[in-house]
Amino acid sequence: MDLSELNDLTLDNVGEWPAWIRGIVVLALCGALVAAGYYYHVKDLYADLGRVEKEELSLRQQFEKKQAKAVNLDAYREQLKEIQESFGAMLRQLPDRTEVAALLVDVSQTGLAAGLEFELFQPMPEVKKDFYAELPIKIRVVGDYHEFGEFVSGLAALPRIVTVHDVKISRRQDSDKLVMEATAKTYRYLEEEG
Repeated sequence: MDLSELNDLTLDNVGEWPAWIRGIVVLALCGALVAAGYYYHVKDLYADLGRVEKEELSLRQQFEKKQAKAVNLDAYREQLKEIQESFGAMLRQLPDRTEVAALLVDVSQTGLAAGLEFELFQPMPEVKKDFYAELPIKIRVVGDYHEFGEFVSGLAALPRIVTVHDVKISRRQDSDKLVMEATAKTYRYLEEEG
């Protein structure tokens, strides 16, 4: 191997180059082809691979969540059945249009049984909501603290749903009695209308 041969190399006589130089040139050209192929083709494939791997991770997490729900499907169905039964029981506690008058009597009788004196018992117009209507009743009763507690407890014990809102208790000016102002609300299911 004579290094002086390197000075005589030109592109016009490539076929006459020594074998080891041609081997080095072929290897360099192959390396350049591989590098160009990587730069123009494989680099994009790696970017696509990274994106697809992230998408796979996201899909795997979605799958695991859905699989967990699918595993518990029977429990969810049982829970839905219980909720529907509970909802049905609550609907039965809502008075229909024919029971509202009797419920108003029950509210006033509960107050009288607790020893309260009614100063105001005023049913208000019903307020329609999504699937039910609120039937508010403004009340003002006179009594003592324990009688108020007995009255509210009696309302809670009624077979129909009655809630008490906007409670204000004050001392009556002319006596040692208390005055309770509140709005009692009962509810009516609207399905029967439509």
